[in-house]
Amino acid sequence: MSISLRAAALAVAAISTLLAAPEASATNYTLWIHGKNGGGTQRGNYADFSNWGPSTVSAGVNKKAVNWDGRQKISVENFRIRDALDCFCTGTNWCYVAVHSAGNLQIGYALSLYGGSTRSVRNAVPSSTGVCGTTGATQVGWNIKFVDVASGAGGGSELADNGEWATSDPIVGDLVTSTARAMYNHNTTRSKWFYMFAAARGTAYSGILSGQDDEAVAYHSTGGVSVKGGFCNPGDWFCDGTLNTGTAATSNGKAKWSYHSVKFRDDGENHDHYQNGNWENIVGVVRADMAAYAY
Repeated sequence: MSISLRAAALAVAAISTLLAAPEASATNYTLWIHGKNGGGTQRGNYADFSNWGPSTVSAGVNKKAVNWDGRQKISVENFRIRDALDCFCTGTNWCYVAVHSAGNLQIGYALSLYGGSTRSVRNAVPSSTGVCGTTGATQVGWNIKFVDVASGAGGGSELADNGEWATSDPIVGDLVTSTARAMYNHNTTRSKWFYMFAAARGTAYSGILSGQDDEAVAYHSTGGVSVKGGFCNPGDWFCDGTLNTGTAATSNGKAKWSYHSVKFRDDGENHDHYQNGNWENIVGVVRADMAAYAY
């Protein structure tokens, strides 16, 4: 999707907010949803950014850390994502959402399976468990402007397929490529755009992951491609095809999921999967995007 189209989408969202209520009563938030494991984050504490890096860093307006047990299955912990969306993305409030790795599965699962459901409008004042007070009103779905995806695992990882991760963690079963792709309808985003940021500095597992990778997830997943395959940067050899930017299919004709657009392809192979508790690598690229566009 071009920058101009993205700007148009943001303008439509802004108009919708104005029609819903006076501008002064609306607040925008930026939600950050981590991936597998998630460090030592405190679940339900929206101020705990220990998984990401210093909380003083600019990462979008009114940023909130959506912490969940990154060892558990997506279905078991998805209520925490829905709690956050209810808290900050209902009524007159709107959200930008940034996700990393398996956080892609969490937001995709929430939107596909619950994004058309009736939600209680909340007051953006969370309890210690991360649940906000109700206002008595309801609405269908959530107010989301767009989703930025850092090395998304919506298509799973061959590292799970091949037992390279600790199988005692239930989430590993969800990250098997066939399981991740069948978990929910990835085309059903409730018309919310997913902007994919695909990293390519992969070394340790290059023989296991398909095509270009970031040491944990390959381009077929991080690029939002609707089928598994070995996709690479332009000019690379021994690949099934090139991962094209925007909404375009790969060079061998494999389509992306609906409302998925590659905004960043790591042609220089400069970024790996890991933020290292300091907003680094592909997470850093998404952080900069949120700092610029989530306002």
